[in-house]
Amino acid sequence: MAGPTERVLQLLSLLQTHQHWRGSDLATRLGVSERTVRRDVDRLRTLGYPVDALPGVEGGYRLAAGAHLPPLLLDDDEAVAVAVGLRSATAGGLPGIDDTVLRVLLKLEQVLPDRLRRRVRALVTNTAVLTWGTPAASLDADALATLAQACRDHEEVRFAYRSRDGADSDRLVQPHQLVVSGRTWYLVCWDCRRDDWRTFRVDRLHDVRLAGVRFTARPIPDGDAAAFVARSIRSASRARTTTVLVDAPLPVVATEQPWLADAAVAVDAAHCRVTVRGEQLDWVLANVCALASRYPVHVEDDPEVTSALEALSRRLASAAAG
Repeated sequence: MAGPTERVLQLLSLLQTHQHWRGSDLATRLGVSERTVRRDVDRLRTLGYPVDALPGVEGGYRLAAGAHLPPLLLDDDEAVAVAVGLRSATAGGLPGIDDTVLRVLLKLEQVLPDRLRRRVRALVTNTAVLTWGTPAASLDADALATLAQACRDHEEVRFAYRSRDGADSDRLVQPHQLVVSGRTWYLVCWDCRRDDWRTFRVDRLHDVRLAGVRFTARPIPDGDAAAFVARSIRSASRARTTTVLVDAPLPVVATEQPWLADAAVAVDAAHCRVTVRGEQLDWVLANVCALASRYPVHVEDDPEVTSALEALSRRLASAAAG
């Protein structure tokens, strides 16, 4: 016969998988008396699980919604399903909850038995996802989990890195925080060999592994990892830079187009100037069109962008005319 602790966990698992249980059915499942079931229900209530007792012949017990979230029990299949879903979410870049998803994935994979961890990796490795539009950069969920653990535990990390121009290097860093921008993940860290703060795109990291050395966290410049990443992105070289005069006040553009807030400056009370950077003409053109869809704009000193906009306007006019 199971001990009291094991039996209470079995009871919790039963209550989580069925909306309503009669006391006699629970007693039969657990191999105990209904009186013992009542005592175990009281133990669950003491632990914070809201178990309702329903009176009458058809009465019994059910797990209700409480004021706070108590721990949940997952069977093997449920744990694998949750882990696979979380791994998919980290690769998809879910705005607003990316860090939360990563924390949950880290907690879950730390306690998964090795046999379940192998099932999760097999499912992720052998499953292809069809996406519409531009896909997110390929991300290794194991690398994300390792980096998150290192940020939390202040442990140095080694990895191989390929820069935007294709140059490879080996790095030893002290990870500070993971930051997601759009669908791209960045690692903010102290580079031990460069003796300076650095930002790395996680999709360009390979062979990520813990170095086994703990470190004392140091303050990041300005105290904000997200702001540090934003500055790094702005300062990175781009193949093209175009300035656009926008017929709208800076506060309006910054509020309605927050992704451009750091690239805009006020000209006067009714106008602002936005600097659009991109590695390709299509990217710059798409950003200028996004602005032009909301406000009157004028491209300054970029004949190639102006010519591309004129060609696009002719195609749009033709499409509108049928």
